[in-house]
Amino acid sequence: MASSLGKLVGIDLGTTFSAVATLDQHGQPATLPNVEGELLTPSAVLIQEGAAIVGQAARDVSLEQPDQVALFVKRSMGQPKFPYAVSGIEFRPETLSAIILRKLVQDAERRVGPVKRAVITVPAYFDDTRRKATKDAGRIAGLDVIDILDEPTAAALAYSFQATSQASPSVKASDALPIPAQTVLVYDLGGGTFDVTLVRLSPRRFESLAIEGDVRLGGKDWDDRIVDFVAEKFIAQHGEDPRKDPLSHVNLVAAAERAKRTLSKLLKTSIVCTHAGKVLSLSITRQDFETMTLDLLTRTRLTTQTVLRQAGMTWDKVDRVLLVGGSTHMPMTGQMLQELSGKIPDKSLAVSEVVARGAAIHAGIVAARMGEPMDDEVAGALGDVVEINVNSHSLGIEVKVGADRNNDILIPKNTQLPTSAVRTYRTAAENQQRVRVKVLQGEGKQSEACIQIGECWVQGLPANLPKGAPIQVKCGVASNGMIEVTAIDQTSGKSARTEIHRQSGLSEEELKREADWLGSIAIQ
Repeated sequence: MASSLGKLVGIDLGTTFSAVATLDQHGQPATLPNVEGELLTPSAVLIQEGAAIVGQAARDVSLEQPDQVALFVKRSMGQPKFPYAVSGIEFRPETLSAIILRKLVQDAERRVGPVKRAVITVPAYFDDTRRKATKDAGRIAGLDVIDILDEPTAAALAYSFQATSQASPSVKASDALPIPAQTVLVYDLGGGTFDVTLVRLSPRRFESLAIEGDVRLGGKDWDDRIVDFVAEKFIAQHGEDPRKDPLSHVNLVAAAERAKRTLSKLLKTSIVCTHAGKVLSLSITRQDFETMTLDLLTRTRLTTQTVLRQAGMTWDKVDRVLLVGGSTHMPMTGQMLQELSGKIPDKSLAVSEVVARGAAIHAGIVAARMGEPMDDEVAGALGDVVEINVNSHSLGIEVKVGADRNNDILIPKNTQLPTSAVRTYRTAAENQQRVRVKVLQGEGKQSEACIQIGECWVQGLPANLPKGAPIQVKCGVASNGMIEVTAIDQTSGKSARTEIHRQSGLSEEELKREADWLGSIAIQ
C-alpha cells in the first residue's frame, strides 16, 4: 500500500499500551514491533532536558521519579492541561499524546519506510472534544490523520477479516467481509476506557447499531481497588497511608497491576508494600480480587444490557460476543459475559493488538476509495466494503425556556452517520445584532447536564429585526463522529454562515507552536 505520500498505518493510541499496524502487500493486517521488538508500547512519557523517552523505560523510571513521567494521558484528552507537571513542565494532553504517536511512527518507519498518514482509534464513547484532541495530537506529531475510528469498530473489522486471512494469504475481491450475515457484540475494556458496541456484519457491509460506554472506566480502576485494599491494611498495621507519598504510591500502583495480571492466570498471588521504612506483605486470591471489584464489573454488565435495550434486541439475536482490550484478560469478564449471553466469548485474536489491526484495515479501505496504488484484488476487496457508524452522544442546541436553559436535541444518539438535522429558532429580543448558538452533546434535559462542545455566532443581523426573527441551525455529524454546525439568518435574504468555535482544544497557532516544540526534541 505504498505511495508517493508514504505508508498508511492504523494506530491504537491506548491508555496504558499503544500499537501500530499496517497492511502488507497481500492486504493482510500486521502489527509492527517497536525498536525493542515488542508489539505493544507502554503509553508512558519520560521528559528530560531536550528529549522524551516513550515506553517501558519511561514506566520503569516512574517507579523512582514519578514526577518526570506522564502516565494515563488518554484519560485527560479533551482537558485544557495534563493533571500534573511533568519534569516541572505543564503540558497539554495533546502534546504528550503526540510524543507517543511520534515514537510509534518512528519505530514503524524502521520497518516500512516513511509514514505520513494514519487512522487513529478512539473509544466509541469519546465526545467531539476528545475526538478533536486526538486528531490534534496526530497533527502535532506531523501526521495527516485521514480518519478517527471507533475502537470497537476497528476490532470488529479485524475479526471480520480474520476469515479471509485463514482462507488465503491474499485478500481477494470476493473475500470482502466473507462471513455470513451476523450480529456481533464488541465488549472493549481497555486500560482506561470501556465501550460496548453492537454491530451488524454482512458481505461487504459493516453497520454499527448501538454504542454505550464509559470514558473513565478501565483496568486502572481494577488496579486502584487493589491499591486501596493494601493501603487500608497498611494503615491498620502501621498507622500510615502509603498513598500519601508519591514514590510509595507509584510503587504500590505498579505492584497492584502486576498482581492483577498474575491473578488472571493464577488463583493466588502476593503483594508487598513498602513505605516509610515499613513493610507489609499480603496474599490476595482471585476471589478476593473479584469481590473487591464486583461493582466495577457490574457497571460493564449494565452498560452491555443497555446497548441491547437501545437496539431493541435480545441475546438470542446476537451471534457472537467479541472480547477486546487488555483488561479482558481478567477471567471475570469472560465469565460474566458467558453467563449473561449464554455464549462463549470470542478472543481468537490478540485482544491487545486487534484494534490497531482493524485501524490498518480501515486505512486500507479509505486508501482504496481514494484510488491509492495497491494490488487490484486487494483494492477490489477493500474498496467494496461499506462502513456505517452511529453517533455515541445526542447532539443538541441550548435554548432558553423561561428561566431555564434546556438541551434541544437535534440528532439523537445511535443515529446512523453521516447525518444532519435542521431546525429553526427565534431571536430572543428586538433588534438583535447577533445570535449565539451553543452546541451540546448529551442526553440531559438541562444544558448544564450536557457537554458543551462549543458555540458559533451569527453576526451582522439586519437592523430593526423584530423579536422572534427566524434563525435556521443545521448540525451535521460526519462518519467519524466529528461535528459541523451552520447557522443561517433567514430574514435578511442571504445566508450568514459560521463555523463552530470550540470551548476547548488548540487553535492553529497553538498547534504550530506545539508541533515546533515537538520537532525540537529527540524522541526515543
